[in-house]
Amino acid sequence: DVQLQAFGGGLVQAGGSLRLSCAASGFTFGGGYVIRWFRQAPGKERERVSCISSSDGTTTYVGSVKGRFTISNDNAKKTVYLQMNSLKGEDTAVYYCAAQYVGPFLEQACIATAHRDSHSMHYWGKGTEVTVSS
Repeated sequence: DVQLQAFGGGLVQAGGSLRLSCAASGFTFGGGYVIRWFRQAPGKERERVSCISSSDGTTTYVGSVKGRFTISNDNAKKTVYLQMNSLKGEDTAVYYCAAQYVGPFLEQACIATAHRDSHSMHYWGKGTEVTVSS
């Protein structure tokens, strides 16, 4: 059974940190996947936050989190992390991870697939809620 599980959310004060985890079961992230973190705040549309390619490790971030969030991948643990520092109230949202198989030869896959709709993601985890209090 193929699953993604996102966890690590919680309540944190502004300026604090959280680390979200996205764990895969039933498949591995090795070579050929892009793994994306999305978030959706109350009353707002879902937003792409960050992406990592499991093939070459290249990453992308939405401008509002650059310099504060770091995405990383541990293939051995089949887990992708999102380290979130200097959290702000506007980071409050439900965070989701998703994965899409793009093949092992697509360079800078996060950029190459950026135009694709989020419905193209093959696997989704249930969200984990992040609340940043001011």
